[in-house]
Amino acid sequence: MASLLLRQALLLRVCFHNYQRFAAGAVAARHRLWCSAAANSPSDKADDKTSSASIGNARKALFPPSQPRWEDEPDYRKWKDTEEAILKDIEPTVLLAKDILHSRRYMDGARLSAEDEKVVVQKLLAYHPHSEDKIGCGLESIMVDRHPQYRQSRCLFVVRTDGGWIDFSYQKCLREYIRDKYPTYAERFIRQHFKRGRMYI
Repeated sequence: MASLLLRQALLLRVCFHNYQRFAAGAVAARHRLWCSAAANSPSDKADDKTSSASIGNARKALFPPSQPRWEDEPDYRKWKDTEEAILKDIEPTVLLAKDILHSRRYMDGARLSAEDEKVVVQKLLAYHPHSEDKIGCGLESIMVDRHPQYRQSRCLFVVRTDGGWIDFSYQKCLREYIRDKYPTYAERFIRQHFKRGRMYI
């Protein structure tokens, strides 16, 4: 019986000793949390530097420093201003060409009015890359009719003074007009506004 009491007393003493060590560690840890930065040990300062560097890197990854926006670049502004100027310049001619080809104002085989013909010759045909070959012996008039190969499509034709006639693409004329008048930004404009040879405005 005495040995059993002795064993229990020893066990209680070990438990009490362990509890004291645990409680002292918890108090020390709590004290360290609330103490001033000056009381930190050198190793704590090193850990703090490492952790603050990690936090800084994480912030940089989440919130990178603001880059200059491409909209603010001077070349972009010049491009947008020129693009707007080109669109404004060619819009009346494009609308007229589309109206001639796709409205009922002109039946197949009809010749253009003097007013429409003047615009088409000056703003389109004059800029065709092969305008001299198209006109040939001389220009009598401009006609609208079905394309000889693609019967679903209508296009513009040069009617020559000898009675012959040949089609021409107003899209090609527009591209050459833009290259002639706006050489710096012409190719960029053509890439963006002419898809597969067709113009989208």
